[in-house]
Amino acid sequence: MSTSTATSGPLRRVPVQGRSVARVQRMLDACAELVDQVGYEGLTTTLLAERAGVAIGSVYQFFPDKRAIVQALALRNMENYLQRLSERFSQGDLANWWEGVDAGIDEYITMHRTVPGFRTLHFGDVVDVHLLDEQRDNNGVIAGQLAQVLVEQFGIPDTPRLRFVLEIAVEAADALIKLAFRRNAEGDEQVLAEAKALIREYLHRQMEGQPTAG
Repeated sequence: MSTSTATSGPLRRVPVQGRSVARVQRMLDACAELVDQVGYEGLTTTLLAERAGVAIGSVYQFFPDKRAIVQALALRNMENYLQRLSERFSQGDLANWWEGVDAGIDEYITMHRTVPGFRTLHFGDVVDVHLLDEQRDNNGVIAGQLAQVLVEQFGIPDTPRLRFVLEIAVEAADALIKLAFRRNAEGDEQVLAEAKALIREYLHRQMEGQPTAG
């Protein structure tokens, strides 16, 4: 997967040299740590500069404000998620696209547990439901990306019905996974199991009779 989005979209200036690229990634890493510790409201560019070990001028050299930094982090999280999906699907042990969606939920849960900042930020909803794309909700963007990956990996028809059903599934799964992590810091296993069962049943019922190659 390309990482161009997370290094161009919200940036004031695109880093070209290796040192500049590394500095920007260090800022994003610092942002991830800080949003877990102080939340988006408590995040400041001064705190971020201190945590990243850079001058405040370096922050503003690349980002106009803290929203842009968080947007870049959310985009990096999305690309991380898509990369994880690609790697999971490439193992070739998924019988059909239903299992692909199940694997997608598993990767989303894993990121909540292992990726700094993700449990707090997710894909940017804490800041703006349109943080990834001005025209679509963040979950709508994720559903569209998931549809694209499923179509490529399993050869299923890319239909408006598929994209609509996936958007509903992503919205429902996101809400239940957030509930699981509110109930337990590592994710309430009972809630997570129910979430996966609910989504699986919904997809089977909604897509019954639809063309499902793969």
